[in-house]
Amino acid sequence: MGPSCFPSIVPNSHDRNFYLVINNFGNLGTAFPETDVGEADLETTINDLMSGQYSEPVRVVAFNTAEHWAKDASEDVAREIMRRLDLAGHELPSSIQGFVNSHLGPDRQLTLRLA
Repeated sequence: MGPSCFPSIVPNSHDRNFYLVINNFGNLGTAFPETDVGEADLETTINDLMSGQYSEPVRVVAFNTAEHWAKDASEDVAREIMRRLDLAGHELPSSIQGFVNSHLGPDRQLTLRLA
């Protein structure tokens, strides 16, 4: 049988960035929780992290199959979460405190709100 017998694992969208969270499931280890392809965008990933959808997020991996790249986006995502929280005047949710601290450090700089 040729390769055409196997379904592609590459998403059908062309030139789109995808973001997956690696979550720590304790004794079960770390894994990518099931994520709908349509919800693997940056905005949904950030919103899901901020709303506590992950029990213990460890990393965020970004990739684009059309452009042939993948990277650890954890620091960028943590920085954007803090920017949004700082501008809104909200505290860091306990569900992502470990994630943010591990990628930005506990002594991170706050974002200043301009009038």
